[in-house]
Amino acid sequence: MTNKINNVQMILSIIIPVYNEEKTVIEILKKIKDNQSNLFKYEIIVIDDGSTDQARKLLESNKNLYDKLLVNESNKGKGFSIKKGISNASGTHIIFQDADLEYNPADYNKFEKIFVDFDADGIIGSRFVYSNYTRSHNILNKIGNTILTFVFNLLYNTTFTDIYSCYFAFKKNLLNVEELRTKGFEQHAEILCKVIKKGNKFYEVPISYNGRNNSEGKKIKPHHFFLVLFEIIRGRFI
Repeated sequence: MTNKINNVQMILSIIIPVYNEEKTVIEILKKIKDNQSNLFKYEIIVIDDGSTDQARKLLESNKNLYDKLLVNESNKGKGFSIKKGISNASGTHIIFQDADLEYNPADYNKFEKIFVDFDADGIIGSRFVYSNYTRSHNILNKIGNTILTFVFNLLYNTTFTDIYSCYFAFKKNLLNVEELRTKGFEQHAEILCKVIKKGNKFYEVPISYNGRNNSEGKKIKPHHFFLVLFEIIRGRFI
């Protein structure tokens, strides 16, 4: 039985962009299925972004693990795929999920409880606040995230510790997906900026993190820092 807020059934649309994740995509989907709660109904939306490995074939052979499979015939970028996923979502709330096992769907219940108990507008999952575990990862990534988080908090009058965590959940009605202009990693910042400006009640919850390194397939690169920084500043004043 799923919960209701203001007499509306709560549906969590889980947006999962996939690009060459044949080793992990089925496992992450099984983890999501295993963690289905009684607070929210799950809508699992997978977007294959032109994978050149066996990811798409595996997805097509395991249709019981998701609700919708959207396919880009060529690689369009993470932001393009996220936008496509949100456009096809019917849930009341959105959460982003990478397909690489860095983030654990067992943490979803923390978000769901905050939405139900406090009618939150948005929630960030922080890797740096009392998490159960966080794998040591690239120091430059940590420094970059710390700088971006500081700038964001300064500009938007917030107190987050980890704005570039994959786990950002929010009420779908706070975002007009047609307004999104970015198509790369910086789109996460664009979405966060738009939702923060429209919402009122935001929270942060601790999450576990098993980060990959570059040799294991980490896709974020140093130049993304500057794209994200620009988007944060642009979002505040435009």
